[in-house]
Amino acid sequence: MSAAVSVHIVTFNSGNDIEACLEAIFGQTYPINQIIIVDNASADDTIQRVEAIRARASIPVQISLVTNADNVGFAPAHNQAIRLSSADYMLILNPDVILSPTYVEYLIRIMNKDQGIGSATGMLVFQNQPGIIDSTGLVMNRIWRAFDRGAGEPADKWKVSGDVFGVSGAAAIYSREMIEAISIQGEFFDEDFFAYKEDVDVAWRGRLFGYRSYYCAEAVGYHKRGWKKGSRKQQPLFIRLHSFINRYKMMYKNLCPSAWKKQFLPLLAYEIVVHAYMLLREPKVLGAWLDFRKKFPELREKRKEIIEKLNSAQ
Repeated sequence: MSAAVSVHIVTFNSGNDIEACLEAIFGQTYPINQIIIVDNASADDTIQRVEAIRARASIPVQISLVTNADNVGFAPAHNQAIRLSSADYMLILNPDVILSPTYVEYLIRIMNKDQGIGSATGMLVFQNQPGIIDSTGLVMNRIWRAFDRGAGEPADKWKVSGDVFGVSGAAAIYSREMIEAISIQGEFFDEDFFAYKEDVDVAWRGRLFGYRSYYCAEAVGYHKRGWKKGSRKQQPLFIRLHSFINRYKMMYKNLCPSAWKKQFLPLLAYEIVVHAYMLLREPKVLGAWLDFRKKFPELREKRKEIIEKLNSAQ
């Protein structure tokens, strides 16, 4: 296997995690050509820790470090890294993930054999509960709500590899071919999303363009995922705002009219319930619709480009 692989990590106050994450990359059985770290204005010692690692004579991989003056968001920062890479495959990796040594090797072996696979992931389990699944990919229901497949279930139940709707952006490998084919306005991850559900949007767009996603049970990663602890009310408003409205952004861009009509009644019932709940319990979250309105012209242009590219590909 001679395909080149780059690893992309976006950091934001990730000092407690970045060293273990990088050590796991250094220990991969498949050769990594480049590590690209984009820091989103960390206020802790993330940059200092990365610089200390870069200064070590023994590191086996070149590390490129980009420091943003502001927190531009997950999606824009990863697009920065993608533009800096010439690799055949790009591993999008959260800094709070520790990969098993064969993680990259398993996924590249599968993707090299089947060019129809545009993205792949392994079995992600919780670092503090390695017998419990964090994600085995993404699944989407009939009213376009996406979930981490198998989340919270015993890892032993997910030993079978196979195709999935999409892959979690916590530890996902994407082929350059797919990245270039489905990018819209030069963006692989939609920068209107800032963060949250950008991996679902990419998965959906990839499927529209005929690319498959694959889950490999033999490739294992250990994910901390601290922000999901506790109830919704314990999650910062910032997270709830983006998580809520980004679903509607990707639905507007990626759904065809016939799909809307087919699921209209169950979708309407769900939307009435969820908006009533938000109005009573989390009214501030509904303020995210102001962002949708502000970004609507850009979303409309992106939807138009998706349709045009799909039509030209037929």
